[in-house]
Amino acid sequence: MPPVSHRTVLVLTLGTAQTLGWGTTYYLPAILAAPMAQSFGVSGEWIYGIFSVAMLLTAFIGPAVGHRIDRFGGRGVLTASSLVFACGLALLGAAPNLAVFALGWGVIGLGMGMGLYEAAFATLTAIYGRNARNAITGITLLAGFASTVCWPLSAVMEAEWGWRMACFVWAGAHLLIGLPINRFMVPQATGEYTAPPPPPSQPAAGAAGGPIFDRPMILLALAFAATWITSTALAAHLPRILELAGASKTAAITAAALVGPAQVAARILEFGVLQRFHPLLSARLATITHPVGAAILLIFGGPACYLFTILHGAGNGVMTIAKGTLPLAIFGPVGYGRRQGWLAAPTRFGQALAPFIFAILLEHFGEYVLLVTSALCLTACAAMLLLRRTEAEARAGT
Repeated sequence: MPPVSHRTVLVLTLGTAQTLGWGTTYYLPAILAAPMAQSFGVSGEWIYGIFSVAMLLTAFIGPAVGHRIDRFGGRGVLTASSLVFACGLALLGAAPNLAVFALGWGVIGLGMGMGLYEAAFATLTAIYGRNARNAITGITLLAGFASTVCWPLSAVMEAEWGWRMACFVWAGAHLLIGLPINRFMVPQATGEYTAPPPPPSQPAAGAAGGPIFDRPMILLALAFAATWITSTALAAHLPRILELAGASKTAAITAAALVGPAQVAARILEFGVLQRFHPLLSARLATITHPVGAAILLIFGGPACYLFTILHGAGNGVMTIAKGTLPLAIFGPVGYGRRQGWLAAPTRFGQALAPFIFAILLEHFGEYVLLVTSALCLTACAAMLLLRRTEAEARAGT
């Protein structure tokens, strides 16, 4: 196992690469969608629709990417993702028409499937095995600042040079920052936690030779999909929901800005206090913060908007970590990447559809759409409760 000092350097550098990856892909439309749409003479819905299709691609390639990381480690995949991100962003910047623009987002979608959290988590697990929990928490802590760092930079570049040049600059950042980090700072897996392909006579397997679709996998997939549909829906519509609940426009925007700091604060809590407990406890707590906050907001109205966003953001922050640490605790490190790919697939489908579906629900039910998101989170909580700690420990061999 690499020395602790090497692990710290890896967490800092890979966390930086993840911040760049998230900030220049997932968070890019929030700043550049409007000028992009204006440039092509279409509505903003077109840009977000193309982005949604790009997100769907990540669901299709995730299992294959995870399986490759299981076999060979993640350095090659992450390195390739930097090149793919750069190509996709360059295509966006150079796109003469909407078709090439959509192709650029398709390339970025492939990069998202290769280079964001699931691939990073699998890479760390291939290196550190069961001891990857702290490293996973560390990179999510750093990448929690992706929007904080990249939104202002994207806005400044768009204002000074236009959205196309912003895309070119971000493409260059992937070549000058992300690529060297992924190629030279990520160590190759030792082979201790990577697995060879099964003999032809055996069916495809997950961890320790077990079936990939079993009861714990189904419960985890349900819980992760439900919570991330909620997270994506709120990311798209949070200020409007807060206004409908009685907050002023200024208060709604100010409260919505607290989601990011709340996520980071919750991850610090996970890194410090909750590390001593099984990750099931963290996950269960994270699934109830949104329903509690929603109930407070619906009862007390606008003045409660700040408390709601803090509780919602805290749950998001911890669930991001749970996506990486809980499968590791339950199934162990062998076959981890492939399981992560399958667990992410329903989540990606849900994330792609969530903004559109919740826009319709918002028109009909207003702020009471939070009853739907609360039901999703409570469903996730039930799934986590059904996934007993004793069962998880038995599966992991602890």
